[in-house]
Amino acid sequence: MNEELPSSQIKKILGKLKGTRVEEILLEMDAAYGRISNEQSAWYSGSGFTCPEGCGECCRNFEPDILECEATYMAAWLLENQPEVAQKVAEGEFPYPRQGGCQFWKEDDPYHCSIYGGRSFICRLFGACSNHDKAGQLVFKPCKFYPEEKLQEYKTPLTHRQYSQQEVEKIFGTLPPAMENLMEEALSFDPDNHETMLIREILPQIVRRIQWLLMMNNGNDDDTPEPLAC
Repeated sequence: MNEELPSSQIKKILGKLKGTRVEEILLEMDAAYGRISNEQSAWYSGSGFTCPEGCGECCRNFEPDILECEATYMAAWLLENQPEVAQKVAEGEFPYPRQGGCQFWKEDDPYHCSIYGGRSFICRLFGACSNHDKAGQLVFKPCKFYPEEKLQEYKTPLTHRQYSQQEVEKIFGTLPPAMENLMEEALSFDPDNHETMLIREILPQIVRRIQWLLMMNNGNDDDTPEPLAC
């Protein structure tokens, strides 16, 4: 099992779930999200290519289909960092309900995502990752929402076309992380369950599941809670 990351945003929840399968999943997710952050930081630092500040257009009308492991991390993050919101979600009430798009997208916030630390894989990867083409080569395409005028400001002016691995290396001197490689890691956490569901469909039940586990732990607040058989 991976060790808890020093930068973890769910330390208290992890401490209260010791000995459970949920703790194992959360530790794996913590590590995976940490690796994404590290690889993207290297890309941002090396390339200077980042999303325009305050954009959020990719999330405006998009609600991710997520794996159970992603929902588990999201639920744990909410319970630790936004317990009042977590309770409402458990009851089926989301903070920013919308017909289409993510239930956590906040219009009047410059960063828009109200659960940034608990967001899913696709939300972490979109716009800052590469993919493989049919020949197995890495390719990169700027987000379709990236302003044309901003693309033109780069030393080598960019467009919204697909760039080959060789072009990206020549322009930026580095490569963005490969989405498929990072997603394969997530799928390996539970090889028998690759079903995905919309956040609004899966998250309430996962929050309730973790609440139940915490309740079964008798509310212990010390550093050595009783292990749960789950």
